[in-house]
Amino acid sequence: MVMLDPLANALSVIKNAESTGKHEVTINPASKIIGNVLKVMQDQGYVGEYEFIDNGKAGMLNVKLIGKINKCGIIKPRFAVGKAEFEKWEKRYLPARNFGMLILTTSQGVMSHYDAATKGIGGELLAYVY
Repeated sequence: MVMLDPLANALSVIKNAESTGKHEVTINPASKIIGNVLKVMQDQGYVGEYEFIDNGKAGMLNVKLIGKINKCGIIKPRFAVGKAEFEKWEKRYLPARNFGMLILTTSQGVMSHYDAATKGIGGELLAYVY
């Protein structure tokens, strides 16, 4: 089986585990971008601790779930977003104002749209979570 989008698979695994009430999930294979997205989700309080497990291949990520995610997913195609356009994309992907967050990749790394707005930078949309 060929996996076309590891980030989409990882977020799908997290969403399904949350909806069934699990407290822990393993994401296989791991990647740097998945780790960066998990870091942003952890900083905003959506997931607990996570750790990289080296299995000799691509590795795995073990993630502790804290029951805060209603829905999460990737944004395809990866739209470029200017610093003044966040509200338009919030309306499209999030259920209410200041509820949930967009995750984007910027020239300064992967961050939430709140951090990007504070820093006054844009980037490309990767995912959303609420």
